[in-house]
Amino acid sequence: MIHFTQVSKIFQGKPAVDDLTLQIAEGEFAVLIGTSGSGKSTTLKMINRLIEHDQGKIYFAGEEIQKFKPQDLRRRMGYAIQSIGLFPHWTVEENIATVPQLLKWPRARIRDRVTELLELLHLEPDLFRRRYPHQLSGGQQQRVGVARALAADPEVLLMDEPFGALDPVTRAALQTEIARIHHLSGRTIVLVTHDIDEALALADRIVLLDQGRIVQQGTPLELLTAPANDFVRDFFGRSDRGIKLLSLATVAERVRPGSADGEPIAAAMSLREALSVFVARGSESLPVVGEQGEALGVLHFNDLISQQALS
Repeated sequence: MIHFTQVSKIFQGKPAVDDLTLQIAEGEFAVLIGTSGSGKSTTLKMINRLIEHDQGKIYFAGEEIQKFKPQDLRRRMGYAIQSIGLFPHWTVEENIATVPQLLKWPRARIRDRVTELLELLHLEPDLFRRRYPHQLSGGQQQRVGVARALAADPEVLLMDEPFGALDPVTRAALQTEIARIHHLSGRTIVLVTHDIDEALALADRIVLLDQGRIVQQGTPLELLTAPANDFVRDFFGRSDRGIKLLSLATVAERVRPGSADGEPIAAAMSLREALSVFVARGSESLPVVGEQGEALGVLHFNDLISQQALS
């Protein structure tokens, strides 16, 4: 889907991206992460030619990106950023419809698409369609920004620190929505973040960058359990590796037959979230339910902190 071959970008004589070779498969959720100045945002912006690369080649859908007009390329790629960039004097519907209008979609099709996206992102269409950005919370504005990026059904969704300015609760809710959208659509997503927990929660594959080069790439589990060197080990944290590993597994993977008292937890919850529930309740076991609220069994605290769970 997206292929970098020995790509470099030079700013003021210094490489921001240095001889980068990277492949992102169709349908993959790839997360670019690294310290400030590692080249992750530059890498993302070269995909849709917001920044032009200086050396090497970048391919999209089998074609070198230089063969596309920038505007044609960008219409095939949704782009969501931290600052959102909604037009303040346009309604929510007009903002979402930006690209479909440029593509001259029929008015009825645009309206239907806006309705579909508002529902997908849990914004009631009748309530939000005619509102203006200043009438929305930060989280609602970010949802509209994501809807606008998805409006023309792009082949790729590029996201540059999209949730960085949000409070933790809103951020977690939007991360869940993006994961759900990826699951439903199978769309290729490339996300830039500095948040390790966000990368671990969302990525099919993490690409860790430092000084414009790839230090290591792989699944979240691979980077936590088989770090390539001390930089990777330190970046993901030596002391709390066990806690991070809990975020990669779900309650469903540890549930046992039986029953327990108290409010049930969802089988889809991560073991890290379950640990927080255990600590808050001071309990040794929790009842577990499925998507439809059906009883599935019990999660024991001792199973959660076993060597098997943390190794």
